[in-house]
Amino acid sequence: MTETEYNECVTLYADNVYRFILKNLRNEENARDVVQTAFEKMWRSRNEIQFEKSKSYLFTVAYNQMIDHVRKEKRVSLREEFGDDASTTQPIHNVKKILEQALGRLNETHRSLVMLKDYEGYSYEEIGKITGLNESQVKVYLHRARLQLRDYLVKMENVI
Repeated sequence: MTETEYNECVTLYADNVYRFILKNLRNEENARDVVQTAFEKMWRSRNEIQFEKSKSYLFTVAYNQMIDHVRKEKRVSLREEFGDDASTTQPIHNVKKILEQALGRLNETHRSLVMLKDYEGYSYEEIGKITGLNESQVKVYLHRARLQLRDYLVKMENVI
């Protein structure tokens, strides 16, 4: 990949990668750090990356960076994570907040799969390449994630 192609990649995919990571991490500063690191790794490896595969490469690196970040955060602040669960019992009458809350209840893998498929529009095969899962696993995990979302969203306290 040339420098021009790298710059084009930044222009084309920066917003999509940031949105994907932000929806998963729910913290703007952390999302910016993860995306910046992903682009930095892509820059270092630009000579080995084909431009046609740059989007998949970028999302794969960003996804792995996000997983590493989440694992690191869990080691540092388990107590804060338990404090966040208490706030999910209050009824919320805002669709966006309800959806964010529902996504927040999913584990990292399920949330990432839903985001990649339903928000970013990737195929099962592309998601498999990004996450390192095979296509069958992607379908099964995505189905389970959607069932969890459905069960949460149809609860009476979440109905608008």
